[in-house]
Amino acid sequence: MSSPEPADANSLDILEQAAAISGIEFRNPQLIRAGSNTIYRVGDIIGRIGKGGTTDVAVRELRISQWLNDSGLPAVRVADVTNPIAVVDDRPITWWQRIPAHQAATPAELASTLRQLHALAPPATFALPEHEPFAGLRRVITSTGRLDAEDRGWLLGHHDRLCNQFLELGRPRRKTVIHGDAWQGNVVVPFGGRPIIVDLERVSLGRPEWDLIQVAADRTDFDRLSESDYLAFVDAYGDDVTMDFAFRLLADIQELRWTVFALSLSTASASAAGEVRHRVACLQGEIVRPWRWNAL
Repeated sequence: MSSPEPADANSLDILEQAAAISGIEFRNPQLIRAGSNTIYRVGDIIGRIGKGGTTDVAVRELRISQWLNDSGLPAVRVADVTNPIAVVDDRPITWWQRIPAHQAATPAELASTLRQLHALAPPATFALPEHEPFAGLRRVITSTGRLDAEDRGWLLGHHDRLCNQFLELGRPRRKTVIHGDAWQGNVVVPFGGRPIIVDLERVSLGRPEWDLIQVAADRTDFDRLSESDYLAFVDAYGDDVTMDFAFRLLADIQELRWTVFALSLSTASASAAGEVRHRVACLQGEIVRPWRWNAL
């Protein structure tokens, strides 16, 4: 197992200030993950430091957690502390209960959880946002990371082509509550327990097919999933998204998102910069599928 990426220099100070605001004893903080959000374990509580200016998203995550659990669909639970959210330097810090020893969901467990999620009526006490698969991508492509001018121009054109094709799809046949970032690591299964949904920031209203794309692309484009595991996913959900007319477009959009995520890390990471160049070459058709993309 690899070590987590180093957190930014200010994260521990932010976490300590947030712990004081929330009435939490700040002892033995342990970094779990540093990425778009920075996550620490503090005693038996998990602290999640969000990006600047995302307090509204963090507040919604707390409400989504309560709503899902009240609906009978287990999700990561808010910690029982004085203030489950604190804001330091415009960054929201939310506090969560630690999930006991667990593993990532199997494809079938993920599919079953998504089927239940997609069957839920939207919450009545607060509004979920509309799913926007292109949100923020153009800004990152335009101004972020290490990329030569030719590849940046191609990536912008690819973004715009996909965006126009997505708009041409029109209104979805069915719009449901979706997770928005549905992969096996975002549904975890405690040993002997029920699957638990985590990472709630992209829960929204959108095409249910979107939640099936990551697993389907793992099978069709990356060969990271065996045929039997994919068939178990399809059987548990009750539908095969690869047969949908919009599958190729949605998969292309997801793969663009994965490429832009690597681009967002590339200024500070030489390995991410190399991965961006590889992923762009794949999208341009210079490398045939199945692709091999390194995790970041």
